[in-house]
Amino acid sequence: MIAADQGTKAFAVAALSDGHDVHLVGPFSLVLAYNRGVAFSLGSSVGAPLIALAAVVVVVIVAFGRRLPGRLGVASLGLVVGGALSNLGDRLFRPAGVVDFLHSTFWPTFNLADSAIVVGCVLLALALLRERPAGSPAR
Repeated sequence: MIAADQGTKAFAVAALSDGHDVHLVGPFSLVLAYNRGVAFSLGSSVGAPLIALAAVVVVVIVAFGRRLPGRLGVASLGLVVGGALSNLGDRLFRPAGVVDFLHSTFWPTFNLADSAIVVGCVLLALALLRERPAGSPAR
């Protein structure tokens, strides 16, 4: 996940840094943007506390992941942690911030890591729902 995200970000920086956007289809295009905040560029002034919080969240997720059921749980954890670590790497090593380049007219600009985190969370919810038999009480 990290390699795929960093590869697409390197491509985006190389291909889009001249300010030219690439229209894909319908409302979708490639537009280079840098995000210094959290999701949707909120909290762009937090800096170091955001990096520390992201690192703590990754450690907590990995610790929680030891109890995940089956392959779906493990795959979801890989997507979430891989996406989080890739964006954390941008925060640590890219002074401009996290590279975002997937743009639509109806959603803020994002990257592959953001997508992996969202898909991983959905899969994690499914894995946890599948673990508990229907009608049984929550743990």
